[in-house]
Amino acid sequence: MTADVWLPIPPDEIEGLPEGPSYRFWDGAEDFPADPADCAFYVVPYMKPSPLCVRPLPRMSSLRVVQTLSAGIDHVEPGLKDLPAGVLLCNARGVHEASTAELTLTLILASLRGVPDFVRAQERGEWLGGFRPALADRNVLIVGYGSIGAAIEDRLVPFEVARVARVARSKRTTVRGPVHPLTDLPALLPEADVVVLSTPLTETTRGLVDADFLARMRDGALLVNVARGPVVDTEALLAEVGKGRITAALDVTDPEPLPPGHPLWQAPGVLISPHAGGPTSAFRPRAKRLLTDQLRRFVNQEPLRNVMLTTGMSGA
Repeated sequence: MTADVWLPIPPDEIEGLPEGPSYRFWDGAEDFPADPADCAFYVVPYMKPSPLCVRPLPRMSSLRVVQTLSAGIDHVEPGLKDLPAGVLLCNARGVHEASTAELTLTLILASLRGVPDFVRAQERGEWLGGFRPALADRNVLIVGYGSIGAAIEDRLVPFEVARVARVARSKRTTVRGPVHPLTDLPALLPEADVVVLSTPLTETTRGLVDADFLARMRDGALLVNVARGPVVDTEALLAEVGKGRITAALDVTDPEPLPPGHPLWQAPGVLISPHAGGPTSAFRPRAKRLLTDQLRRFVNQEPLRNVMLTTGMSGA
């Protein structure tokens, strides 16, 4: 194994990397660390714009694996057309579940309990009392029930929620209960007090949360988006929160980053965090474990984990 492996984390900071490949550090710098044509395993820089992530792909003629450090793969999909057939695209399942689920609960609790109002009142030196909704006894709907959705439910249970309903692309059964298909959303939305979006961005989910989706949400419901910004129709959301009928907590937006002066910043009942679900102290240890395991498998010619698609196959 003499091929190059490009890593966005310095190789000497990752314990247990298998011998054989030549490890190159590249985190999106203008200059490439070596000839892209020699790269066989490309680990995509984390939290970098899509054009930067796909920039070396047209020159990676020996590529066999693209490994993201994110759960989503939409930021590298535009470059797949430039790759030879047979390249595996793997995501970072197992890396972001803890951090994203933590933030999801943070956004839910902060929104329901009025923490942003408390912060503003503190700045004014005002003691702001009042009656606030609790998470206990609420119905929660999770739209996108993969590993992150399951991790969110794990953390919801101790808060004594009344019910968790689960929705994914297709119907199935889990140890916690049934997972409904997307076609069941119209019937499930009116029953939910909190709707959590944790679905990947696909052609099916782009614009999923449109005016009709929002209109079906019950009065006073909270929409939480920890998925991708374009899953939500921003104009439709602005129209609905502007009426004061529902509230929203958004870790992702469309557009993103949200530019100064955008109406979402000042929209009533909207809490915004700057795509903070993944980048925490929990990221690096889990990312390093994933990379070590994947590269051992690669060197030993064993099946890789988290394969999302293979270039040249139908749908890739």
